[in-house]
Amino acid sequence: MEAVTRNFFLLLSKSNWLNEMARKRGGSIVTGKIIAGTDFPSSVQIIKDLNSKGLATTVDHLGEFVNSKETAIERTKEAIETIETIGREKLDSHMSVKMTSLGLDIDRDLVISNMTSILDTAEKHGVMVTIDMEDEPRCEKTLELFKQFKESYSCVSTVLQAYLYRTEKDLQNLSSLKPFLRLVKGAYKEPAAVAYPDKKDVDANYKKLIEQSLKYGLYTAVATHDDNMINYTKELAAKLQIPKDQFEFQMLYGMRTKTQLDLVEQGYKMRVYVPYGRDWYGYFMRRLAERPANISFAFKGLVKN
Repeated sequence: MEAVTRNFFLLLSKSNWLNEMARKRGGSIVTGKIIAGTDFPSSVQIIKDLNSKGLATTVDHLGEFVNSKETAIERTKEAIETIETIGREKLDSHMSVKMTSLGLDIDRDLVISNMTSILDTAEKHGVMVTIDMEDEPRCEKTLELFKQFKESYSCVSTVLQAYLYRTEKDLQNLSSLKPFLRLVKGAYKEPAAVAYPDKKDVDANYKKLIEQSLKYGLYTAVATHDDNMINYTKELAAKLQIPKDQFEFQMLYGMRTKTQLDLVEQGYKMRVYVPYGRDWYGYFMRRLAERPANISFAFKGLVKN
């Protein structure tokens, strides 16, 4: 049943018609509930409110798979403005970007040029920029870009996905760079040739990656809503005597708000992934596909006052 639910929401996420309808009519429904706003200036107050509760954030301008050079340059300028706003407003926030939004599918030199401009600004303001991971066919290119940028910049991090067979090896290869890593289960529909098809195998690999990342001494962001994974991380950190400043938890804006605040109260670093923009539909469907429990979390978020 879980596989059927996952495939259903992943199918919905690819509907151009539904995505366009959501862009035109759905923004007001989800703003302040699963996205912070339709642009970054309108999202600043929500980020300030989260910060005031002890919650750090990472912000993400929704939209990926850009196939226009002009759009990629526009997204770059917007990212730079976002970083400058984070610095000016003194927000406790990182920023997440997808390489396809900066031109990965168009031209390698273009995405390097765009990301270099973003990271130059990030270094100036001390804002961490996380290179989000996308689907498996783009994984190798994304990691190669990350390694290239990590040679010159300190304010750059990336993401590894537990459902891919390759990830344990990727983690090993990246460990010498001592990166800030976000570990996730993974939200794209991948064939069994490259990804674990069964949840139990994904969960087992996720635990293995968390342990390896902490043992490598990497700053590790455990991005999950799964209580089993949260408790596993707490117990593992205690067993290995890993200090609380070597890892953090991350969750999505609008989901499991009480749990987020409870973790802060317990002394853990808790970062909220705060999306904004008009292209929220595909993101939302993938989050529902990622874990069936997210459906109930999302529903509670949408109906809350």
